[in-house]
Amino acid sequence: MYLLTFAIILVIALVISLIGYVIREFKKPKGERFDIKGQINNKINSLKHLNKQKVKNFFLGTNFKRGWLASAVVYILLISIGFIYLYPILYMISNSFKDVNDIVNSSVNWVPTQFYLDNFKRSFKVLNYFKILFKSLPVTLLPAILQTGICSVIGYGFAKFEFKGKMLVLVLVILAFIIPSQIYMIPKYGLYYRMGFFEKGRENLQFLTIALPALLGQGLNSSIFILIFYQFFKMIPYSLNEAAEIDGCGPYRTFFTIGVPLAGPAFLICFLFGFVWYWNETYFLSMFAPEYPNLQIKLSYFIAEYSDLYKDEQMLKLNEGVRLAATLLILLPMLIIYLFLQKWFVEGIERSGITGE
Repeated sequence: MYLLTFAIILVIALVISLIGYVIREFKKPKGERFDIKGQINNKINSLKHLNKQKVKNFFLGTNFKRGWLASAVVYILLISIGFIYLYPILYMISNSFKDVNDIVNSSVNWVPTQFYLDNFKRSFKVLNYFKILFKSLPVTLLPAILQTGICSVIGYGFAKFEFKGKMLVLVLVILAFIIPSQIYMIPKYGLYYRMGFFEKGRENLQFLTIALPALLGQGLNSSIFILIFYQFFKMIPYSLNEAAEIDGCGPYRTFFTIGVPLAGPAFLICFLFGFVWYWNETYFLSMFAPEYPNLQIKLSYFIAEYSDLYKDEQMLKLNEGVRLAATLLILLPMLIIYLFLQKWFVEGIERSGITGE
């Protein structure tokens, strides 16, 4: 199936190239149309007059322009990588709209025989979609926002201020990035237990077990974000900070008036990464905040709940379309957020370019 899909993509590319060739030929005078033999002779004659450097530039390119061979390698790599990334998504979308008959029918590959929406209806019901979605926001969206803001302040401090023990603290940040978080899981659980987050009647405070590490800049995610902000603020010239100090700005006002606007792309990158990490978090969330399940945890026992709701359905194990529809619904919020922030992300990169000192 993989080779067949890849072959179809290549055939489509060849057909598009052929259509472009025919259009170019019809633009020529009638006597020169489709004169393949004459075109080959002209190419051969032109190649005879080329020296080795021009032939090398034609195939490999120059410093300002890619050659034919280099362009071919780049396009082959892009098509191959794009195929690897797009195939699972296209497979999931295609099969989520199939009924059981289309799934078991080997003659139906990509296009279903009918636009079947019952898979999404059942997935909504089994996942209890909107209720779980809004219940998971305190442990996904809020920690991502807090973590991005706190890490930006820490990264700005490392980049713009000198203090004793700075290199030691940076080493500790890198160690927090290297050491697996599962190692200190038991001490963390004991700390939260002594703080009373697991006592009966205080279940509503369990989201603090996820929010507090984000607020204090602790963990693997925070280490990565601190290093991102540190490197980004390091590229901002000190002359801008000196100009702000001359105008009477303190360190906090300088951070909010100069650092934050220029670090827009870093904020967006860290927020998106943080949201994706917290959205996909199931291990620590199921242990520290079981009262705030997310849709990923709901998906882990989707088949069991689906079996309970639809006991009389035949060929239950073969109904792959329902599971793929549920997976697509779980990915939907992240896709929506990315689509809204993509424009601002690109514009932020274009507008944040500044010259060095």
